[in-house]
Amino acid sequence: MPLRTLDLRGTEPPFDGVLPRPSDPGADVHDAVADILRQVRQEGDAALVRLTAELDGVDVADGVRVPAAELEAARAAVGPELWTALEVAFDRILAYHEHEAAVTPADLDEDGISVSHIARPVGRAGLYAPGGRARYPSTVLMCAAPAQVAGVGDIALCVPPASDGRIDVATLAAAAVAGVDEVYRIGGAQAIGALAFGTSSVPPVDVVAGPGNAYVAEAKRQVSGVVGVASAFAGPSEIVVVAGPEATPAFAAIDLVVQAEHGPDGLAWLVTWDPAVVEAVSEEVDRIVAGSSRRADLEATLATAGIACLVDSPARALDVVNTVAPEHLQLMVPDREATALVDGVLNAGAVFIGDWSPASMGDYIAGPNHVLPTNRTARFASALRADDFRKHLHAVRVTSDALRRLGPYVVTLAETEGLPAHADSVRRRLASLEEGAS
Repeated sequence: MPLRTLDLRGTEPPFDGVLPRPSDPGADVHDAVADILRQVRQEGDAALVRLTAELDGVDVADGVRVPAAELEAARAAVGPELWTALEVAFDRILAYHEHEAAVTPADLDEDGISVSHIARPVGRAGLYAPGGRARYPSTVLMCAAPAQVAGVGDIALCVPPASDGRIDVATLAAAAVAGVDEVYRIGGAQAIGALAFGTSSVPPVDVVAGPGNAYVAEAKRQVSGVVGVASAFAGPSEIVVVAGPEATPAFAAIDLVVQAEHGPDGLAWLVTWDPAVVEAVSEEVDRIVAGSSRRADLEATLATAGIACLVDSPARALDVVNTVAPEHLQLMVPDREATALVDGVLNAGAVFIGDWSPASMGDYIAGPNHVLPTNRTARFASALRADDFRKHLHAVRVTSDALRRLGPYVVTLAETEGLPAHADSVRRRLASLEEGAS
């Protein structure tokens, strides 16, 4: 199944009306998700048990929370090699988010008015790690690290159960490494509903984070406002590989397959200004897909979103990138060209530069978060970060001298807006200061 070629040579940007656009990822599941959320909100645990049986074919009637003993057993169950890999990855992810979160605005003190910036963590965070098609212990690490750095006190994790009703031991081991001991074996829109509304088993949270399928993403849309929804639409995986004439076809092809491996509804684009690259990479993709154990998932994604986009120049390649706004962007160009290309990237969740920087490194161990904006939300959103689990407030202190100097302006503005009490709150204080001075 070769990549479908889209020839944009001779076409001038903007490309918004030319490039294939993803369908609204929530349009076809909106009503179904709304019904699931209604059931969870009204019936709580009873709905979770029924929906898990109906949608996942799993009986969790004996309780949706994973017992502490099962979490403890995960360390021995996964073995020392995986445990160490999880620890190394989590330490690097944690260190990155500590560095990212350390930069805070300085207090402002001017003309007798001081303003302090104060960051406060949310009280409780709900994390979602996908399951079903694959296991994602790395997502547990990626979501838990910034929540911990933010200072969140209570962290709950929802994971879809396997057919035997249990959670994969690697995912439980990741929870143990990250210090998350509140784990629930529920998935899909019902898990998001449980986290948002609360049930007798699942206390409600303040923020929900973590990627998922279209149902999970649509559920997050619908509960936004009831809870905070961290990061923008984190849905099916996407990649755009920009490959110059010097790119290694085998590397470009495998990087396309990496994201297509997550299953249907994703996006895997090659963008190049060299027709020979299109042919070479397409052939290599075919070879990889034919021999993959996940061939069905790869073919499903590539059939709808496997595109080789041929453009006139590197500049036009960036025009395509900034229009698509992909979750992952791979720049497979020589180092001497990479800096200029990166400077031109306006819309992307994460950028990986050069032959030795595959997105897989970012998925697991580079440090920055792999929970990234998809479906063009990179136009306005960013990777999951500690700030997604914090709110910011400011504390204002005004001296009496500052009130004397600046208060009359407040009186004028408040009266202009027809808010006499606002004006009087200052006017009375000014009068008090005058009385004290006389």
